[in-house]
Amino acid sequence: MSKQGSGFTLVFISAVAALGGFLFGYDTGVINGTQFYFSKYFELTAATKGWVVGSALLGCFAGAIIAGPLSRSYGRKISLILSALLFTVSAWGSGLPGFVPESVTMLVVFRLIGGLGIGIASMNAPMYIAELAPAKVRGKMVTLYQMAIVLGFFIVFIVTYFIGSGGDETYNLERGWRLMFWSELVPCLLFFLLLLLVPRSPRWLVLKGRDEEAKKVLIRIHGEETANREMGEIKESINQEGGVPIRQIFKRSIIPIILIGSVLSILQQFTGINAVLYYGADIFEKALGFGQEDVLAQQILLAGVNVIFTVLAMFTVDGWGRKPLVIWGAIGMFAGFSMLGFTIMFDMVGIVSLIGILTFIGSFAMSMGPIVWVILSEVFPNSIRSVGMSIAVAAQWAANYFVSQTFPIVVESETNVDGIWNGALPYFLFMIFIAVIVWFTVKFIPETKGKSLEKIEKIWEEKYGKIG
Repeated sequence: MSKQGSGFTLVFISAVAALGGFLFGYDTGVINGTQFYFSKYFELTAATKGWVVGSALLGCFAGAIIAGPLSRSYGRKISLILSALLFTVSAWGSGLPGFVPESVTMLVVFRLIGGLGIGIASMNAPMYIAELAPAKVRGKMVTLYQMAIVLGFFIVFIVTYFIGSGGDETYNLERGWRLMFWSELVPCLLFFLLLLLVPRSPRWLVLKGRDEEAKKVLIRIHGEETANREMGEIKESINQEGGVPIRQIFKRSIIPIILIGSVLSILQQFTGINAVLYYGADIFEKALGFGQEDVLAQQILLAGVNVIFTVLAMFTVDGWGRKPLVIWGAIGMFAGFSMLGFTIMFDMVGIVSLIGILTFIGSFAMSMGPIVWVILSEVFPNSIRSVGMSIAVAAQWAANYFVSQTFPIVVESETNVDGIWNGALPYFLFMIFIAVIVWFTVKFIPETKGKSLEKIEKIWEEKYGKIG
C-alpha cells in the first residue's frame, strides 16, 4: 500500500463534488438571463414573474430538508448523483416546448425540481469534500465549492449573453430562452458521469460499519500512516457519540451548535448578496442609471469580481483562518453598501456607486460566500453532521427566499421611494445585519483552521459539554 496519499486524487474528487456548486450557480443564474424573455412569452404579471423566479428557492428549501436523512441513509455520493439527475430533468423540462397545454405551471414544476437538486447538492457537496480533505487544506478544498458556484454564475451570464445576442427579440421570445435553459444539460451530464468515478465518504462508511472500505479510501487520499490515525479518530468519535441523529440534535450539548450553524447560514443571506445577484439588472438600471442594453454586460462584471475574490479566499483561508476573513470581509461589505447607499440617498449616483457595489461583491466573495460553507462543513459532530448541516442549509434557503421576495417590496415601498431614503433603505437594512455578523463571529464562531473534524468536536465539548 502507498505510504503517501495522492494530491491529484484529492483535487479530482473535490473538483467533481464542487460541480454540484457549479450547477447551483448555473441553475440560479440562468433564471436571470431567461426571465426577461419568458415573462413576455407567457405575458406574466409582476406577481407571477416573482413566483416563477422564486419557485426554485422553495425547491431548494425542500431539498435541503430531505438531504440530511437521504445523506445519512444512502451516503453523500448517492445523494449527489440524485441531485445531478434532478438538475438534468429540470434543465430539459424548463426549455421543452409543446406542452399540452404549454403553461407557466409546468415551468414552475421543472424549476421546483431543479431547486430540489440545488438543495441536496448544497448540503452534500461541501460536507463530502470536508470529510475527505486533510485539515491543513480542508478550507481550500471546500472553498472550491464556492468557487464553482461563482464560476457557474459567470459562465451562465456569458452563455445567456451570447445566445441572446445571436438572434433578434422574436427569436429569443420563441427559442432563445429555451436554449439558455438547455445549455445547462452539458454540465449536468458531466457531473453525473464523473460522480460514478469518486469514492464514498470514509466517515459515512464508518457510520455504516464498513471500516475496511473507509480505510481504503483514506489510504488512497492521505497515505497509509495518516489514514491509520484518521481511522482511529473517526471511530473513537463515532463510538463515543452513538445514538440516533434525530435524538442527538435535542441534546443540550448539540442544540447550541445547531443554532450557531443555522444563524451563520441565515446571516449569509441577510448580507443582501442574492438581492444583488437576482435583481442586479434592476439595480444597475434603476439605481445606477445603466440602460437595459447594458444589463447582461454588467452582470458579467459582477460575476467576474466574484470569481477573482473567491480565488483570493481559496488561497488564504487555510493561512489566515476563517474568522479573520469573515470579519474583514464584513467590514468591506459594510463599506461597499455605505458608498452605494449614501450616493443613492443624496442623488449622487455615479462611479462611487459602482465602486461600492463591486466592493460589496468582492468582500462577500472573500468572506461570507466561501467561508460559511467551510465552517458549516466543519462544525457539526460526525454522528449528526448530515442532519445538522441539513437544518442549517434549509434555514439558509428559507432566508434566501425571504430576502428575494421582500427586497422588491422594500425597494418599491412608499417609505423607501418618497421618504428621506430616496431609494437607499434596503442597503442600510443590509448594513445592520452585516454589523451583526462581526459581533456574532467574534462571540460564537471558533477558529477551525488546521484542526481535524474530530478535534473541532472537542472544542464544542469544552464549551457545551460532552456530545455523546
